[in-house]
Amino acid sequence: MFQTDGMSRYGFLRVFDDIVMPMRCAFCGTRTRGEERSVCADCHADLPWIGAMPPTEPFRIAVAPLAYEFPVDAAIKALKFKRRLWYGPALAQLARRHIDALPRDIDAVLPVPLHWRRQWRRGFNQAREIARPIARQLGVPLIGGVRRMRATRPQSGLSAGERQRNLQGAFVARGSCKARHALIVDDVITTGATIGQLARAVLDSGADNVSALAVARAGY
Repeated sequence: MFQTDGMSRYGFLRVFDDIVMPMRCAFCGTRTRGEERSVCADCHADLPWIGAMPPTEPFRIAVAPLAYEFPVDAAIKALKFKRRLWYGPALAQLARRHIDALPRDIDAVLPVPLHWRRQWRRGFNQAREIARPIARQLGVPLIGGVRRMRATRPQSGLSAGERQRNLQGAFVARGSCKARHALIVDDVITTGATIGQLARAVLDSGADNVSALAVARAGY
């Protein structure tokens, strides 16, 4: 294989790519290298990291390592509502660093689906943008198979009880789930109503276990 000063061809191409199209930190704009990619080391250290989540039904484990506060909340809103797509890889990078906290038997990744009208207006699903590199790192497929049947009201501004009622019957599985342990991925967990309803639909369709991974959580 072609080598340059002990560097593999892939490594050489990555260096060349960084020269031509250097990576920048999504939060501060500083040029990044190597494993930093979309978030520099200084910004990573300054983000509002929080402790482990308490046990949450119906999940084997739920992980959301950041507080939903500045600048994380601003980044998530900019991605979702202003199409600042460069925040997608940055948020995915932050979530991926906590994969080691997940169970080892996860065999599929399921991004929280949007209703088709909302996805059509937005042009993308932010949960899928975060989930894709997570599935790649875990070496498992990214799956669908669950449809969001109702265009529910936005969850922001609703009480916990209103969130639960808002999501009743929102998710319906199409056929049986082929995953034994599915990992649900989302951008933020607030009360857990959304991922909880989705998890129950996945379990009802045949999965044995469900875990969850989000970038951030509110009300921690």
